[in-house]
Amino acid sequence: MNKSDTTCKSSASIIFGVAFVWFTTHFGGGFASGAQIYSYYVRYGIWCLIMPAIAMFYNGIFFAYGMRFARRHEVYDYRSYNNAFYGRFAPIFSNLFELLYICVMCVAPAVAFATGGATLSTLTGLPYLLCTLIIGVFIFIVAIFGTDLVRRVASVLSICIIAGLLIVYIPNILHGLGSITAAAAQMSQAPMPFGKALYSAFLYGTFQLANIAVFVQHSKVFKRPNDAVKSMGLGFVVNALMMTMVCLGIMTVYTNPDMQTASVPTLLMVQNGVGKGFMTPLISILIILGAVSTAVNMVAAMVKRVSDGFENTSATTSHIKTREIVIALICCLVDFGIAQFGLLTLIQKAYSFLAYLAIPVILVPYVVHMIVTKFDTK
Repeated sequence: MNKSDTTCKSSASIIFGVAFVWFTTHFGGGFASGAQIYSYYVRYGIWCLIMPAIAMFYNGIFFAYGMRFARRHEVYDYRSYNNAFYGRFAPIFSNLFELLYICVMCVAPAVAFATGGATLSTLTGLPYLLCTLIIGVFIFIVAIFGTDLVRRVASVLSICIIAGLLIVYIPNILHGLGSITAAAAQMSQAPMPFGKALYSAFLYGTFQLANIAVFVQHSKVFKRPNDAVKSMGLGFVVNALMMTMVCLGIMTVYTNPDMQTASVPTLLMVQNGVGKGFMTPLISILIILGAVSTAVNMVAAMVKRVSDGFENTSATTSHIKTREIVIALICCLVDFGIAQFGLLTLIQKAYSFLAYLAIPVILVPYVVHMIVTKFDTK
């Protein structure tokens, strides 16, 4: 094997790995439980079959643009990246982004704590408080070891999650084809306006935009800036397909009267599908893995941002590590507290609030930047 072949394979593995950082960040507690997909897509009727792809294409453009910019200009923590990206407007928008990301850091990992803790409690019978503490300890330990470990964990978790989801969803979708057809017919009889479904998908994609703070740190491993486009292209395919599959799975129980009150639609699907005895613990484990993966990526990004700021002043390696531990601990404690408000409240209210905050801070400035710089070529 010559050097060119080795380099090509290394580049491909990096592109693959970073693409799955997107998936593991996206596949959090709300996604895994089905509550997020139901709230933003399935309840808007038949449009749920195309809206996930639209939202992920929208996200893919922005993520690829941001990561390509980070690699070209060699800015890999989100503060340095924002200062370079916003240019002379950085004193305003970099600080606004900090406020937005603090809100994200309070919501997304809190959802992970709530979902993982509730699922673990159901599986083991242990108190919810103890289970959320166990989830938090695991997130804390992984986050303090830096982005390289996070990326390796992301790839492993992605493979496990995708394999498990296929095992759970494909048999249930095939078993429930009649129910899916009935659900589609019911949805078509009283269709939701396309505009409402599109707006819901827009909100979903917009609150995800803050994840650019997670992704820029991984841009450093790309061999060339355009690898970011390839990586996010692959990420779009994976995320869109998995979301559509979850939509179809939830449609198998769409006409079930219990659907109106189900806080975890995925579990309702499994309990009314095939292999209940085997599928229930399996999907519960997947929910926990999905919840943990999101929180790990979010906490690691914040740790890097804050610790890099201290490193620019003065410190030895041991002191920097101590700071990282303290920062991660503070993040985990705050998220643990917020998780006590409950999963559905955080998904339905807090996520939409994040989307409205992201419109002036990320969406509008990025569109202007794309136009003025001709996609960062001018």
